[in-house]
Amino acid sequence: MTIDTSKSIEACAKYYGEDEVAMRDYLIAGEARALALDNRGPIRFDEDGNLDPAILDAYSRYGFYIFENVLDDAELNEIKADLDAMRDKFPTGPESDVNHRGEKALGAGNKALNLVWSKPLGDPLGGTSLANGRHEVKMFEPEAKTDTPAAAPFILLGSLQFSEACLRVYGHPDLLKVTEAVNGKDFAPFNEALFIKDPGIGAAVSWHQDGVTHWDNPDFDQDIHGFNFMAQVYGSTAVNGVWVLPGTHKQGKLDITKLVEASGSERLEGAVPIVCNPGDVAICNRQLLHGSFPNCGFEPRVTVNFGFHRRSSVLGVAGGGVHSDSQTFDEKVIARRSRTIGYAIDARKQHFPHETPYVYEPFAKSNETYAWNGNARADLRDYNIDDLSI
Repeated sequence: MTIDTSKSIEACAKYYGEDEVAMRDYLIAGEARALALDNRGPIRFDEDGNLDPAILDAYSRYGFYIFENVLDDAELNEIKADLDAMRDKFPTGPESDVNHRGEKALGAGNKALNLVWSKPLGDPLGGTSLANGRHEVKMFEPEAKTDTPAAAPFILLGSLQFSEACLRVYGHPDLLKVTEAVNGKDFAPFNEALFIKDPGIGAAVSWHQDGVTHWDNPDFDQDIHGFNFMAQVYGSTAVNGVWVLPGTHKQGKLDITKLVEASGSERLEGAVPIVCNPGDVAICNRQLLHGSFPNCGFEPRVTVNFGFHRRSSVLGVAGGGVHSDSQTFDEKVIARRSRTIGYAIDARKQHFPHETPYVYEPFAKSNETYAWNGNARADLRDYNIDDLSI
């Protein structure tokens, strides 16, 4: 059953002043259009283990698909327990390296960036040169209530080193089989993060397309920049969720500023929210135009985000420098970054022995084995320095 967002829609719209009615109508209409699309259902495979062609067709047509009920309540509760443990270790602010008890904070001393902050209901990326300037426009930033903190956690990068529950989701055999169906058996990892959108605080993400390196590639196609999975812990709604403009993953690099001007506001015509219940996992093409409004409603959103590439999209390619320092991704870098897949498969195998683990073809060919243990936990520190950012 879809989450009842009626109260959140009304509350959210009131933040928009003279645009209150327009915003309320936009949220309601967008939710209705999203639920009318034929791009949701359980993960389905045929007797030979191939992903249902209807799923691939819908994903190709719209640029996203919602897999329903992938994570059960028990697994969601394990993720929530890890979230509570991580939040307890968060630094007290953007410039702090200690938590609320004065202890060393999560990620303190790491080389790679981990926790990204935002002012409540802000848009920290829109209209800036950050991330190669791909967030062209600034989203409306409502005034948060006076009792909110000066800054709020927004994105946790390199999340697999901090949460075994998230690592186990990353090794989910059905999701990895979906990855194989889209990107081939030799697929490569991309980046992992937690997106945190607390009620009345959660930041906006300005409209953007994720790809950087391949827009002018002579072999450009709709899948060349890969995709992200978005596993929803509490659900995703028109108020707190990601919005997308279906089909834009096929259209190349868009002029977002012109699109906003043509729509008359940041409420882009034809866009829909990714509406999910807890435990649903959306797959979203990275070239699809997407963004999110600040979470002015009452429901939290925490998204366990992780993506994958076709190997041909990263091998020998100079990285885009968004999620990691720019470097050329050779076989050695890709193999080093892929160890997360091995650790995740074994971590899930240990925790869910009734499942049939996924077999990753590059490891099978090289006879590599990975064991999830104390040494592996230490090895994951700063693994995201090698994020395959394209």
